[in-house]
Amino acid sequence: MGQLVSVIEKPSSRPGIVRFVLNRALTGMGHERYRADKEIMGDRPSDELARRLIATSKVDGVSINGNVVTVELATSDGEGLIDVIRDLYTYWVEGVEVPSDEELMAQVEG
Repeated sequence: MGQLVSVIEKPSSRPGIVRFVLNRALTGMGHERYRADKEIMGDRPSDELARRLIATSKVDGVSINGNVVTVELATSDGEGLIDVIRDLYTYWVEGVEVPSDEELMAQVEG
């Protein structure tokens, strides 16, 4: 459940760099940069996506500007990164128990 992000992978002329173009903007007009060796603070969609990409251990750095995500690869293998981006807004995946109405209402009331 949730909404998949449409993603197109674009090659770069620079080795080790991959660009992804999304069907939605993750930042405003600002340019966000993240490094694997620095803690990512915040809970914006761009922060969460950078955390997820870096957690794959395939990424050294992420830059996000609007709807373009530029990834600096740690290895030559960037396979699966497009799936990480596509699933950014997917909340209920196989193996995750969907909360009951009562559990959801308790969160709102609390």
